Amino acid sequence: MFQPQIQKTTTRTFFGMAELIYHSIVRDVRKTHSNAVVGLLMNMMQTVVFVLTFYAMFFFLGMRGAAIRGDFLLYIMSGIFLFMCHTKAVSAVVGSEGPASAMMQHAPMNTVISITAAAVSSLYLQLLSLFFVLFIYHVAVTPVVIDQPIGALAMLLVAWLSGVGVGMIFLAMKPWAPDAVKLLVSIYSRASMIASGKMFVANSLPSSMLVLFDWNPLFHTIDQARGYIFLHYNPHFSSPTYPFYVAIALVLLGLMGEFYTRKSASISWGASR
Repeated sequence: MFQPQIQKTTTRTFFGMAELIYHSIVRDVRKTHSNAVVGLLMNMMQTVVFVLTFYAMFFFLGMRGAAIRGDFLLYIMSGIFLFMCHTKAVSAVVGSEGPASAMMQHAPMNTVISITAAAVSSLYLQLLSLFFVLFIYHVAVTPVVIDQPIGALAMLLVAWLSGVGVGMIFLAMKPWAPDAVKLLVSIYSRASMIASGKMFVANSLPSSMLVLFDWNPLFHTIDQARGYIFLHYNPHFSSPTYPFYVAIALVLLGLMGEFYTRKSASISWGASR
């Protein structure tokens, strides 16, 4: 006789949690700028600057021959988009509200909602930027042709998920050593500029160089995404499942670390800093 009441309470709790996550996402999106449109334009400009910088570097260094046969600018954007989605997710999750934050004093707010909102808002901004940049390129320059768009989008989501996992590891460490974590996040973001392999094609790398990038999940997602984007590229030295499994493992480890940190957290941690 109590079953309908339990189901009604569970449904109400679920929708209440979803509403709270939604408002937290809106708050995170508006953190970059009070005007959401301006915030999106700033994110788009950052992506465009990255693309133009790498285009100029490839052009002046004569590295265009190492690219995949097809649209050269789309080849550059495929690496930039996944790299940005990954690193932005890391930064967003690390910057989310921690267990000692004043926001946690407002029930039913908790760290899970804060992390989810930060991660989803990061993905939202990156997807909007991606679609707008591709639309402008499609209309103003040349038609964009993606061989398997669903597979390419899946690799983008895996790159984002792995960024969430890395960010959660750093987030669990952050209350214990905030300055060290800030430095580690900066080092990781800059190291990913090279270690992600967005400037290379895995099929063209010798085995001696391949081992330098093979450990990185982002390297696999970028290479696999290019296999889905370009008709004439078939990745042989990367895996679509490896980055997914690594991302799941990182998220689980981050959740365990965050749970332990939350139980030990104290508002007075930052009093002496």
